Amino acid sequence: MVMVKGTGIRKSFGNLEVLKGIDIEIKEGEVISIVGPSGAGKTTLLQILGSLDKPNAGTVEINGVVISKLGEQQLAKFRNENIGFVFQFHQLLPEFTALENVIIPALIKGDSKNKSEKRAKELLDFLNLSERLEHKPSQLSGGEKQRVAIARALMNKPSVVFADEPSGNLDSKSQEELQQLFFSLRNEFNQTFVIVTHDLHLARMCDRMVSMKDGVIVDHGFVVEA
Repeated sequence: MVMVKGTGIRKSFGNLEVLKGIDIEIKEGEVISIVGPSGAGKTTLLQILGSLDKPNAGTVEINGVVISKLGEQQLAKFRNENIGFVFQFHQLLPEFTALENVIIPALIKGDSKNKSEKRAKELLDFLNLSERLEHKPSQLSGGEKQRVAIARALMNKPSVVFADEPSGNLDSKSQEELQQLFFSLRNEFNQTFVIVTHDLHLARMCDRMVSMKDGVIVDHGFVVEA
């Protein structure tokens, strides 16, 4: 089953054309990386596929829904229930504990606090953070903060998780743990991941490494074992 489909995606900022007609398909349960030099359009593509930005032309379909046909409120609801995001700098709210940060998407969705906390604790336990529930971000290591961010992204059981340079701010040990975690999550929850990264070690571990250059995809290829 195709989970994410982009067709004819174009995006310009002023006179600068950043995406020049992108076609891409990502299957359910697939972990793909998007690589390429700075300025290739990777993050712009990720933001458009993840509904955070709109293309000037083309369509994006997630789990069978053409997101450009949704109104703003419909899109916000769809995003909350179907899409997870992980960013390089975590984007955790500093005044809230790890547990409180994780339950936010579920509370926005309208789930009860008890149900939300139960789900959050299960995720944090799976991510080996059960001893850190009441710690605030300032009390967590970089790797722990990123795992809290991943738990938050998974809170509403999204169809797909988009990650933008998720290992870019971590030390090598935390990078390795994060890389293994993505595949554990896929195996455990059949989770689909789309990861923009400069980390070629992570990129090559993925099911598929998509290469971009100058606003186009130059290789949809499959990674082969080294």
